[in-house]
Amino acid sequence: MKKQITLEITGGLIILLFAYASLSKILNFAHFINEINNQPLPNEWTPFLAYTIPAIEIVIVVLLVVPPWRMWGFLLSALFMAVFTVYAAVILMNGFSYVPCSCGGVIELLNWKQHLILNIVFLFLSLLGSWLSFQERKHKRYTTSVGE
Repeated sequence: MKKQITLEITGGLIILLFAYASLSKILNFAHFINEINNQPLPNEWTPFLAYTIPAIEIVIVVLLVVPPWRMWGFLLSALFMAVFTVYAAVILMNGFSYVPCSCGGVIELLNWKQHLILNIVFLFLSLLGSWLSFQERKHKRYTTSVGE
């Protein structure tokens, strides 16, 4: 029962993060494009990133909402958070020629160190959710095969 509650809370927090992030990008699309162009990435990547990032965030939300797909949502969330965590760490280690401004929405209020901490927390939650989902699937398979 404790695992199930932890799984629901973890999934809910990640759903809130990615639903908020994708909606803020979509609703303020011009601002989001400017933010991408302010990153130390080639501006040729902007069209791809502008559509792909919110789309992946929405896919994560959908996967987490549908119980049979939840484990995949946690895994995709962990992958996405790992990429953003590495990116924030590289920025903090002065890996680029300049430090870009942060993301949009409320997260824009965070500096890069706080952003890195937030990313690490959500990376941990995603990994925890992945592990708990895997355990749940394994348990269901075991009880189904034993009951036959």
